[in-house]
Amino acid sequence: MEINSTFSSSYVRVHAQSLASKQGDAPSQTPSAPKELSPSEQAQLIKLQTRDTQVRAHEAAHLAAGSGVVTGGASFTYQVGPDNRQYAIGGEVPIDTSEGNTPEETASKMRQVRTAALAPADPSPTDYEVAATATLLEMRALQEIAKAQQEENSAPSNKAYAQEEEPEHGVDLYM
Repeated sequence: MEINSTFSSSYVRVHAQSLASKQGDAPSQTPSAPKELSPSEQAQLIKLQTRDTQVRAHEAAHLAAGSGVVTGGASFTYQVGPDNRQYAIGGEVPIDTSEGNTPEETASKMRQVRTAALAPADPSPTDYEVAATATLLEMRALQEIAKAQQEENSAPSNKAYAQEEEPEHGVDLYM
């Protein structure tokens, strides 16, 4: 995968030198100071920085959209770059996909789960899987709601029909 970036190789070199000068040492004077990176290391660093930004934005989107269904903070998988720093290359946010106490609660919760799962601009296969599961559970809950409403609507009409058929006792409407 080719990643276009506005960073240039000189940025990495200048950035590494500015870090060294902030520490008060020249890069060649201490073994812990940032070293001059080769062009391939610079390219790898740019890719890692870009990936780190993408991963953090992706997980932040889940967190922002998942109010009420997110059960914890984001966790990341890291890779050490040529500058000996860690860069996020993967991440996840725990989302509660359990059903609610009622079908109405389940339907509402699953809409929120789907929104959280699909919040990033670039949902992952796992995000689509979570969204599909939430949609399935929402549909089941809506079926339960519809069935209950149908039973409720049909039951009173039978009672009303039965009441209309029964003559009232002690009242003579015809004189």
